[in-house]
Amino acid sequence: MLRSGIVISLHTMRAEGKSIREIARLTGHSRNTVRRYLRGEFFPEIGTRKSRGSKLDPFKPFLQERLQEGIYNCEVLFDLLREKGYTGGRTILKDYVKDFRPPKQVPAVLRYETKPGEYAQVDWGLCDYVDLDGTVRKVPVFVMVLGYSRSTYIEFTKRCDIHSFLRCMIHAFEYFGGIPKVMLTDQMKTVVLGMGDDRKPRWHPLFADFAAAIGLVPKVCKVRRPETKGKVERGVQYVKNNFLPGKRFVDLQDLNQQALHWCERINRRIHGTTGDRPFDRLREEKLSPIPSAERWEKYLHEPRQISRDGFVSYDGVRYGVPWRYSGREGTVREVNGWVEIWVDGTCIARHQKVYRSRATVFCENQYAGLSTAQGYAYPRPQARQISPQQVEVRSLDVYEQLTEVGA
Repeated sequence: MLRSGIVISLHTMRAEGKSIREIARLTGHSRNTVRRYLRGEFFPEIGTRKSRGSKLDPFKPFLQERLQEGIYNCEVLFDLLREKGYTGGRTILKDYVKDFRPPKQVPAVLRYETKPGEYAQVDWGLCDYVDLDGTVRKVPVFVMVLGYSRSTYIEFTKRCDIHSFLRCMIHAFEYFGGIPKVMLTDQMKTVVLGMGDDRKPRWHPLFADFAAAIGLVPKVCKVRRPETKGKVERGVQYVKNNFLPGKRFVDLQDLNQQALHWCERINRRIHGTTGDRPFDRLREEKLSPIPSAERWEKYLHEPRQISRDGFVSYDGVRYGVPWRYSGREGTVREVNGWVEIWVDGTCIARHQKVYRSRATVFCENQYAGLSTAQGYAYPRPQARQISPQQVEVRSLDVYEQLTEVGA
């Protein structure tokens, strides 16, 4: 049988227009042999190369023992072989070990299942959208998932700070109708300021106060162990991949209204893992009852400084207050689409929330009486001129008495 290289040369010469006789004369094969290979009646011989021995052969039994011990690191094996007198290189060793190395393994983990009412998992995500100018911008989204029922709540915000976080948590608890025992989070900077020397988290004081007030136990999942809060990790991706693509919205209020309708829809569909509707399993959660509004009322207030021209900045919008409160400390509370400004326990201004950044909203009669008072909220100490008729007429005895006292 002819080797493949010779058969290829036969076809090459035939393609060049040479006759069978000429090809037979040039190659030294008979015309019948050439004719049959060109017709495809014969197949070329598969070349086999006789294997040669290598410097590694005497050490292969030793290598097999090490491989049985789970040692597949070729650098370690190379050092061990050198101690045994091996004089070969690393390449032949790697080629030999490659056929015995087991496939890369991913360590198995225990599925993180919870009892009803036990856990809630929370996280932030950043989503992309295109604004009216065609610029790609990011908007934060808060996601909370109840561990047992898989009920989900999402809310988009302007900021990822502690005040937005607490406000979203309160809204989520109101949506679910109760509070779980434990809240699981990663080391998000919103609530975890760092880890202490005892490896325990240093919680944001406002968040720690809030958790203690409502009876919530916060816990941090282990570093590089996302499977411990995989439900909310998948929830964030689900929002990015299933809710936001193709969505059209006017402002943040419109986006959150659509998000709330979306939560209602997905919480009423069959969950792929549990086989039940999260809405049905939510009844089995047995969450702790929501406390009275007074217990978390203060956590809905954000401290703000009132400017000299009588404005408070909130979510990129300047809201006006009566000028007499200029320069003072106040708080802002957002409730049901309204922004309230409070000073010393009194609501001094109330505005419908505006979602257009850098907008300015005046309050009614914001500067009434400002010119007369010359910009001061309280009367300044000053003397007063009176008419001659108002001067008190004193007797001379009074002055004589004063003279005697002085003496």
